[in-house]
Amino acid sequence: MMIEQFIPTEIIYFFLVLIFSLLIGLGQRRHHLGDDESVLFGTDRTFTFIGLLGYVLYISDKEGLIPFLTGLVIVGVLLGIQYFHKIKQQKDYGVTSSILALLTYCLAVLVFTQPVWLVLSFVVAILVLTEMKSQFRSISKKASDEEFTTLAKFIAFAGIILPLLPSENISEVIPISPYELWLAIVVVSGVSYVSYLVKKFIFPDSGILLTGVLGGIYSSTATTVILARREKEEGTGKHSVSAIMLANGMMYLRVLVLAYVFNQSIGMMLTIPFLIMFGVAFGISRLVLRWGADKEDRRGQSQEKVINKNPLELKTAIVFGFLFVVFALITETVMGRYGNEGVTGLAFLIGIFDVDPFLIYLLQQESGILQLTVTLAIINATNSNNLMKMVYALFLGSKESRKSIALSFLTLIVSGFVVAFVFYLLYR
Repeated sequence: MMIEQFIPTEIIYFFLVLIFSLLIGLGQRRHHLGDDESVLFGTDRTFTFIGLLGYVLYISDKEGLIPFLTGLVIVGVLLGIQYFHKIKQQKDYGVTSSILALLTYCLAVLVFTQPVWLVLSFVVAILVLTEMKSQFRSISKKASDEEFTTLAKFIAFAGIILPLLPSENISEVIPISPYELWLAIVVVSGVSYVSYLVKKFIFPDSGILLTGVLGGIYSSTATTVILARREKEEGTGKHSVSAIMLANGMMYLRVLVLAYVFNQSIGMMLTIPFLIMFGVAFGISRLVLRWGADKEDRRGQSQEKVINKNPLELKTAIVFGFLFVVFALITETVMGRYGNEGVTGLAFLIGIFDVDPFLIYLLQQESGILQLTVTLAIINATNSNNLMKMVYALFLGSKESRKSIALSFLTLIVSGFVVAFVFYLLYR
């Protein structure tokens, strides 16, 4: 750093330790504003002195660390005495302040040995975690008995099972490897899992429009079905139709993220078309809210848990894997008989059923299928998927909203075909 040419490094590190220790102490002061200070271990000044003590003892012997380690033992003993006294006097078994004091003492080692950004991250994490006690309690209350099991499943899926799978094709007949198959399951489940967590823990009482956004990340088809049924039962009218269009707009962003994960070049080709389609879906959603007319509209104020199914169920993974293999075999057969044109037509047919397994298989192909073909196939699959969702919404929604639903979906579908046609003309 240029500043080191004018100020000694030790002075810079001294002020860093001083400031970081004071910040942690101020965080403790803020956390214990309503407590009796006579029974506290210490706050701003105490933590600052502990940080400075660690600094002095560390620079006195950076190689042997004997003074620093001796001071750590002494501070630990004093903290232990204070902790047992607190238990006896207050019946309070919390050790947060004691742990923070030890971490503050070790700041000097971090400042001298690690990059500044890492030390800043460390201090920020301490400050944030100190203030999130009530939020953690709230999250714990919201979490069901299965939540941590679900998290363990995802870690096992992504961190244990995936690295152990072979990368060779299953057989000559099945042109995919166990690694590719499981990677597809992990990525798709991971995107849905994030949406599931956001909905459940961050926006548990979200309105119907936000439900459409989060539900679209999770599953636009499931969200369309649930919102259409809700529109008929509760009379939410244009708000449900608007939320359905938002969910379908989020589908394009979701597929775009998957494209970048599995095939960056395809993701770049899809970026403009899918951003346009997201803009069209968002515009339709806003127009429905602005000009839609509903006598029974309840303003979408009632709440319903649209995302309430665990996306990491083993049954879901098995179904996805089965469809992935089936669509791979079908695609290889069609490709061999009809070439690239057959794949784009097949995409429109498969999109009626389930787009994710088919799209991810296409994205993982490095040879045999042209990138233009893959991109057009993805656009066609999303168009046909929108067509099927329109049928669901018309069948499940109320008679009063069918015109709005039909016009909204038809506009989105026609826009999709126009985008596909223009894309073909530009890249053929």
